[in-house]
Amino acid sequence: MNDRLSLAPDAARQLATTTKTTPQMRGITPRYLLRALPWVDVESGVYRVNRRRTFILGDDRISCYSEGGAHRVVPEDLRELPFLREADAALLAELAGSFEQTTFEPGQIIGAEGETCDRLTVIVSGRAEKRVTGRYGEDALLEVMGDGQFFCLDSWTRCQPLPFRVKAVTSGVALTVGLDALNALAERDASLRAALDAHIAGEGPRPGAEVPVDLASGHTGEPELPGTYVEYEDTPREYHMSLAQTVLRVHTRVSDLYNAPMDQTRVQADLTIQALRERQEAMILHHPEFGLFNNVAPGMRVQPRTGAPTPDDLDELLSRVWKQPSYFVAHPKAIAAFGRECTRRGVPPVIDTRFGSPLITWRGVPMLPSDKVRFQGAGGAATTEILLMRVGEAEQGVIGLRPAGVPDEVEPGLSMRNMGTDQKAITSYLLTAYFNAAVLVEDALAVLQNVEVSKYHDYS
Repeated sequence: MNDRLSLAPDAARQLATTTKTTPQMRGITPRYLLRALPWVDVESGVYRVNRRRTFILGDDRISCYSEGGAHRVVPEDLRELPFLREADAALLAELAGSFEQTTFEPGQIIGAEGETCDRLTVIVSGRAEKRVTGRYGEDALLEVMGDGQFFCLDSWTRCQPLPFRVKAVTSGVALTVGLDALNALAERDASLRAALDAHIAGEGPRPGAEVPVDLASGHTGEPELPGTYVEYEDTPREYHMSLAQTVLRVHTRVSDLYNAPMDQTRVQADLTIQALRERQEAMILHHPEFGLFNNVAPGMRVQPRTGAPTPDDLDELLSRVWKQPSYFVAHPKAIAAFGRECTRRGVPPVIDTRFGSPLITWRGVPMLPSDKVRFQGAGGAATTEILLMRVGEAEQGVIGLRPAGVPDEVEPGLSMRNMGTDQKAITSYLLTAYFNAAVLVEDALAVLQNVEVSKYHDYS
């Protein structure tokens, strides 16, 4: 016997019913990107983007690699130079071997304004500013340059004075090649000489431009009007459905005996679907073919002035995607870094409620946080990116793609198909999410690269 006067709680719990939650999953995020994209139902599994014909353009970067402590240019990436588009691979390798490595320090002038440019400079790592003396003698910033960018192609090929100066913002490494190396190769290769001469003469279309439409305006009288038509791309880009897929296994003993008050199969499927949707958002951002970060056009990449994301940097993004910008997409740490820069300048961003949550906005454009946005590098020196996009099919922006309907569909574009029960009494379900994303016009996407998020300020 004991001296208790009433029933113990532990014993009483044997008669009580427990109130319980469904299984929780830390990996579930709001997935704002999937909610922000307008989704287009694709009938045949293929979505073709017909565009007006444009002149071929690469990514406007020359990639480099490190070998034995030395930096070298990737030969095939020299095709970014217009006159080397059709050059022989051996010729590209020889020209790549002519690059010489140099280093620079903050504040150093890498290229002087007005000085004859006889070398092409590729920035391997680091950041530099293109500056020019304005009309009234003021100092004007043209562009912030980063890894892989080069200058100045036109001045180099024509051996003309550099129209701007390039000043290093950080320490870094550059690779340079002299005009004599290019001319030596051109003397041995007639096709290269012809392409180089055409480039120097300014012949040929401007890369990235659309084929012009001949028009007349502002005329009087009865002049003969030009005739025209609009060229289409011969081989428009087609987007095929991508997928995220897995097989869910549930033992019949579990689904038969422990199926109340919660359906075990349904709970297992719900958590698996959440994981599929998380993977879907990550692929839409980073897939090598259709990922948004990998489909930003040349001229739509911006480098931050000081490393940390500032209001000036986001304004520069908005100047690129100025036609109905819809959303910024950034890692939460990048958004926090931007908030610190706004606080430092005394311009706190406005908060707006979207998708049921308070979100930071800049110039009225919401910033969607996503932990799928990657960091490059390691430790405190890692950098990330901030994406700005216009969305909508009518706006010629970014859209999500999904099939109009699939068998055993449980959510739009997601099916759950019973694969049967095996001899171990395990029932298998095939879960498949079909999706893709398309950028209808190149100016619907811009990105702020090499964003540093480890900069803090002392307000005391």
